[in-house]
Amino acid sequence: MISCKRSGASFVCAALFFLGHAAGWGAPMFENRSQVVAWGDLNYSISVGGNRAAKGGVPVWQIAAGDFHSMALKRNGEVFAWGDDRFGQTDIPRILARSGVADIAAGNIHSLALLRNGRVAAWGPIDGEFGDYGQCNVPPGLNGVVAIAAGAVHSLALREDGTVVAWGLNLDGECNVPINLDKVVAIAAGMRHSIALRANGTVAVWGESRLGETDVPEGLQDVVAIAAGGAHNLALKRDGTVAFWGKYGLAEQGVPVGLSNVVAIATGDYHSLALRSDGTLVAWGFNTAGQCDVPIGLSHIVAIAAHGSHSMVLVRPR
Repeated sequence: MISCKRSGASFVCAALFFLGHAAGWGAPMFENRSQVVAWGDLNYSISVGGNRAAKGGVPVWQIAAGDFHSMALKRNGEVFAWGDDRFGQTDIPRILARSGVADIAAGNIHSLALLRNGRVAAWGPIDGEFGDYGQCNVPPGLNGVVAIAAGAVHSLALREDGTVVAWGLNLDGECNVPINLDKVVAIAAGMRHSIALRANGTVAVWGESRLGETDVPEGLQDVVAIAAGGAHNLALKRDGTVAFWGKYGLAEQGVPVGLSNVVAIATGDYHSLALRSDGTLVAWGFNTAGQCDVPIGLSHIVAIAAHGSHSMVLVRPR
């Protein structure tokens, strides 16, 4: 079901895709994910591709948002992508069907998948095509990967030994992983910067710093999750509060006053999302395309994603 209205030159849509069902699974709450809701600038990220994921009745497990495309990972390892395909970012490689997928990530115009064998698949612009900055050139021999992240036109992989590998456009040092960075447990990629969460709850950031992207707040610790936007970062702390640094373009927005009980975070180019423990969502930042207009009554959210000027969530069936 799609409802759209015009906002300037763009269409702003609230969309509900039924991507599976939970009947008969008898699984815990977080395994019964079956609905994807998306809103914001969805000129490209809504298409029949979203509805193709409904076939098979297998619950959606994860979601990822690119600049103008979207992805969903089913519990059985199937990947679906829809939206803008001008760079091949929604053309799912056949190798995924043979290998099975454990995780997904979406950049501006490319997509990543972490295979169950610890290797990485990437697709989008290749072989010198327009938009090819090497973001799809997975380093030969890369294996033992446990997490992936996609920036604007660069990619990150976290290996099981706690080290990070980066490739793609390195215009501002976003692929220059700090020497001796280890014991990493999570990664995130922004427009032209990268961020890593260490096992001790501290973070490392590298790449562009003109808008404060690498200016980690002094004394930041006890971090359990990270997110990287266009020129800003979020860090979720163990106590359920959120730290912010960088800027939304040239504007400083920070975090909404009183925001607490947060269990997950996500960032678009110039907006942010926070999922609270009661299953409700808070959105803030630039709202040029309605990306911060959380649909009224939206609840029972179990996962969130954002990129560009659109937002996505997974909703647990009631």
